[in-house]
Amino acid sequence: MLQIRHSAVLACLLFAAACKRESDRVAQVLQVRDMAELATTEYSVTKIVKASDDKTWYKFGDRKILMSVEADIKAGIDLSQLTKDDVRIQGKSIRVDLPAPVIISLNLPPEKIKVAFQEIGVLRDPFDNAARDALLAQAEVQIRKSIPVTGILAETEKNTRNLLTNFLQQAGYENIDIRFGQPKTALP
Repeated sequence: MLQIRHSAVLACLLFAAACKRESDRVAQVLQVRDMAELATTEYSVTKIVKASDDKTWYKFGDRKILMSVEADIKAGIDLSQLTKDDVRIQGKSIRVDLPAPVIISLNLPPEKIKVAFQEIGVLRDPFDNAARDALLAQAEVQIRKSIPVTGILAETEKNTRNLLTNFLQQAGYENIDIRFGQPKTALP
């Protein structure tokens, strides 16, 4: 009888220790939240912007500009959204539910904005900074609208899956299942 009690107590202690290890393992995986935004994909997109200001009847002469704008787009996963419910561990198997990939940044570096062509009529003023900024704002909107067709978010899923799979394999997991949430329809 005493031996059965000792066995029962030992089984309870082993179970409690296994549960503690399981929660410790989840906490260890959740440390990736400290990285916050994990950018795994970067694209460089070029947009050609052209403008012609010759439709105004009261202005004499044409005014045209052709600019090349190169945008740097970074996409990744916001790891700060991970919760302990998003990580399920069972022995050497792990499942991680990640948020959907998002665009982390879209940057138009000034050194990558080039005026390729400009034609100004004799009686016209050149395009000022405000007019060029308005053209760049239109270019940024068009680049944001074209993001879904670039495939950057699908590439981000693939890159993130590869990166985290390697990380989790090094942590000792053999069966790794990484899933992504549904993307939001609005882009930042």
